[in-house]
Amino acid sequence: MSAPLWDITALAVDAAVADTAMAARARAALPDARVTTVAPGDARPHAPAGGRLLHIKAHLGRFLRPCPATRHYRCCGYQIIHIGENCPMDCSYCILRAYFRDRTLTAFANTGAMFAELAAAFGRDPSRVFRVGTGQFADSLALEPITGHTRELLGFLAAYDNVSLELKSKTADLSWLEADPRPNRVLPSWSVNAPAIVAREERDTAPLAARLAAARTCARAGFRVCLHFDPICHFPDWEREYAAIIDLIFDYLSPADIAYMSLGSFRCLPELPGRLAAEGRELPAYMLGEFAVGADGKKRLLRPLRVRQFRFMAARLAGHGFSRGLYFCMESDEVWRAVLGRTPRDLGGLAAYLLDCARNPGG
Repeated sequence: MSAPLWDITALAVDAAVADTAMAARARAALPDARVTTVAPGDARPHAPAGGRLLHIKAHLGRFLRPCPATRHYRCCGYQIIHIGENCPMDCSYCILRAYFRDRTLTAFANTGAMFAELAAAFGRDPSRVFRVGTGQFADSLALEPITGHTRELLGFLAAYDNVSLELKSKTADLSWLEADPRPNRVLPSWSVNAPAIVAREERDTAPLAARLAAARTCARAGFRVCLHFDPICHFPDWEREYAAIIDLIFDYLSPADIAYMSLGSFRCLPELPGRLAAEGRELPAYMLGEFAVGADGKKRLLRPLRVRQFRFMAARLAGHGFSRGLYFCMESDEVWRAVLGRTPRDLGGLAAYLLDCARNPGG
């Protein structure tokens, strides 16, 4: 018997969504999982030792929400469609470690309520353009073979010309293409990092070559893709490592294939190193550097070091012909000026600029 996908050995399904298509898909995709129907008031079951629980449930809050940014740094204006919580991959730097205290994966199956909320938002003013994504509190595609969530969402969004959907992942899953979405309204997106960071710190993720091969497949099918260097880590030999991945990107993609690309320095809630230590995981070198606590309460690499890394990467990308669509995730105007000589205001606002990059390939 093959190992269960993502080591999911238990499936909990809330009674309120037990008859949904998503619950049926999950049961079919996990035929050997122990299935429990959870009635109101029941305690959530636990997965067997060494396994993982997937909880199919109804979400009772808002599905569409702004990115949880802070006003002290420039946010890209991304809006989140909340499809679930937690990630089966194991990246040492992931902020979800601080948000979620266990390995339970959650997917929201009350898609009727989600689509009603989205229809009200997206249909209110068809001239208002939205850039939305599902990769904030969960990987966009990690559970797609089980839930089919993205395929459902793409079917719904086919009626909304004013919405661009970004799918951000560290997998190489392309099963969402079965929904036959319009290439000019979907932004397949991958997080990338230095090869040494991927090898040591991104457990259970797809190899860089597999991510970039998936991106190339999408580009050849007419999609424009997005890439995210977040977090950029400061460690010995970082220049050689980040030069290697930047060069590798352009073995697979041309600059015109990329709608936009973000650069974000490593930042974390102060308790993250303690969480890793409690798991028995050795603290990586990039967590042992010089940090200050930023305006958002997170530890951030000192600004001169961030600027040095950003300048290095921007110059290397420019050497490959990529500059339009490059932006910083959660940085101040001072950093923007120091690296690129401009601020988001000079671009007409970062949210508007990225919408233009996403929807107008020629600039």
